[in-house]
Amino acid sequence: MSRTLAEARTVLVSACLVGQACRYDGASCESNAVGRALAGKEVVPICPEAGAGLGIPRPAVELEGGDGRAVLEGSARARVKGGGPDVTAQFLEGARLATEVARRFGATVAVLKERSPSCGARQLWVNGERVEGQGVAAAALRGAGVTVLSDEEL
Repeated sequence: MSRTLAEARTVLVSACLVGQACRYDGASCESNAVGRALAGKEVVPICPEAGAGLGIPRPAVELEGGDGRAVLEGSARARVKGGGPDVTAQFLEGARLATEVARRFGATVAVLKERSPSCGARQLWVNGERVEGQGVAAAALRGAGVTVLSDEEL
């Protein structure tokens, strides 16, 4: 466990990692490692995509033209896989909500689901390929000064 996580009192966590069935496919991906790492902490579950109204289940989304930072800067988009509708506005709203929740609850650390277009901390899918980068909410949280960790780091 990172020193930053060990010292944090309040931690944001991708809701799917703590058993909430909110993934795009309507499932959860509860993680025992995440549960152990968060024991004794105030845990604030978030799902930026569901929070922005995309629904559960929802079509799979990937980023086009860059990672989450590029989406925040306006040079990349979030689109339903297979050339579906543009959902960039919803991803930006989800990122805004995540940073607002972090501020409101005083969370200094977020543990997020790797490879998610919102929550990917180190990797995600861009233009159909797995690349190094961060999701939209992860980039927004980092920009707000929150330490972002991948569930796979624990």
